[in-house]
Amino acid sequence: MGEPERELVARAVGGDSDALSTLLQQHAPQIRRELRLEGQWLSKFDLDDVMQVTFLEAFLHVRRFDPAGPGTFGGWLLRIAQNNLRDLVKESARAKRPSPAKQAHGAGSDDSYVALVDVLSGTTRATPSRQVAGREARVALEDAITRLPEVYQEVVRLYDLEGRPAAEVGEAIGRSPGAVYMLRGRAHDRLREILGSESKFFSDRA
Repeated sequence: MGEPERELVARAVGGDSDALSTLLQQHAPQIRRELRLEGQWLSKFDLDDVMQVTFLEAFLHVRRFDPAGPGTFGGWLLRIAQNNLRDLVKESARAKRPSPAKQAHGAGSDDSYVALVDVLSGTTRATPSRQVAGREARVALEDAITRLPEVYQEVVRLYDLEGRPAAEVGEAIGRSPGAVYMLRGRAHDRLREILGSESKFFSDRA
């Protein structure tokens, strides 16, 4: 990394939004060239959706980047973009086959919080290893959700807890349906971090 970029990165990590904007403008063309939408997704989504959310992620999390570490800023930004593209495809495919259990839950009910726990833990089966009442799940998740960036909170509440479709959520927050899928993926990653791998919500359910 050349000296000018090194200085920009140091300023960006320190909270200089102008420096970060300059870095994003410099790296955006290359990042976009590295991304590929294929098959049915070519006509459904635009890579601009991916770049939009990637820039948002960079502003939210630039302080996590270590300028002294082995990775480059461009590599860090590309990983964010690739993760967003992965979530765009994965969540879009999943939205076509919503869980019957989730459809039965009332918007904002305790069951909707339990359903979110199931999504985060990768299961839809209630077993004796999870002795958590719906109200307890609600309290724990509410605490975790309030620690998310505001846009993540909005997506989780509208999409996961109220059961609104991506298009409606996107209209409510001023973003595309594709951006909703990506933001939801990032929000879920953060919720898993907050709740922790040792949480009783993620106990072995075999």
